[in-house]
Amino acid sequence: MSVLGYGQVLHDLRKYKRMSKQELAEGICTEDELIKFEKEKEYPRIDQLHNFAVKLSVDLSYFYALTSKTPHNYTSVVFDLINKYKRERNYKAIQDIIKMERDNPLFKETTLKQYLLWHEGICTYHVDKEFDRAKEILYSAIHLTNPSRKNLAEREIEILTSIAILHIEVKDYRHAITILIESLANLDRLPNIIDPRSKLRVMFALSQALTHIKEFEESLKYSKKGIELCIQYETLYLFSEFHYQTGENYIELGEKELGTNYINTSINFLKTQKNDYLVKYIEQELEKLLNK
Repeated sequence: MSVLGYGQVLHDLRKYKRMSKQELAEGICTEDELIKFEKEKEYPRIDQLHNFAVKLSVDLSYFYALTSKTPHNYTSVVFDLINKYKRERNYKAIQDIIKMERDNPLFKETTLKQYLLWHEGICTYHVDKEFDRAKEILYSAIHLTNPSRKNLAEREIEILTSIAILHIEVKDYRHAITILIESLANLDRLPNIIDPRSKLRVMFALSQALTHIKEFEESLKYSKKGIELCIQYETLYLFSEFHYQTGENYIELGEKELGTNYINTSINFLKTQKNDYLVKYIEQELEKLLNK
């Protein structure tokens, strides 16, 4: 099989489908960008490439079967796309990808299969609304690499944290707290943490769950520690969320001025990110808290 560039494959498929540049680009990119993609002067984002594949009625893997001049290997592309849709909470899109790739031989290696299974469990809850089935899938994902569930690795801890978050979703806060404490204990036993966000996720979920059961002082320990860790790790991940959670706890404990200051810090940070939706939501939540 001759090896083609991704631009040539994109161009040939468009011509084969008798689509104009305008038709293919619509809803995905500008015509000028498409021209640059076809001439290989620029590379499409992963989500753009996925959308091209959908519009051209081919699997995403089709591009990778014919081309060699791509900056990613196929499994990395799929994982990056899943992560993008997870940030956007587009669980239906993730579920569709998993259905397409579940039987792909490229994903038979245990850790790759585990990654798909992990996200299948998350989608089973958010799309299909099947809590028990989602939990079953998530525990089976951990079982793939650690049947005894002892001394969990970082990926396994993340999956366990996902199970706890599902318990928060169904308002089973005390069960969630038990699981999150287990996650935190496992993280603290690791000699090194590859992705510090995994610990931040646990701390934030713990703080949330504790606030829900009105353990405000205990929740404060985790929300304030979360802010310290964001600074220590030099990351803005969950930075505004930890400030909001800290502010809510202080207001609930009667320290309204201090709590308002923390929440205003959260709002100001979100304004710099131009996250108007969350700014409006938090401003409304602050008003409710102050008017209790």
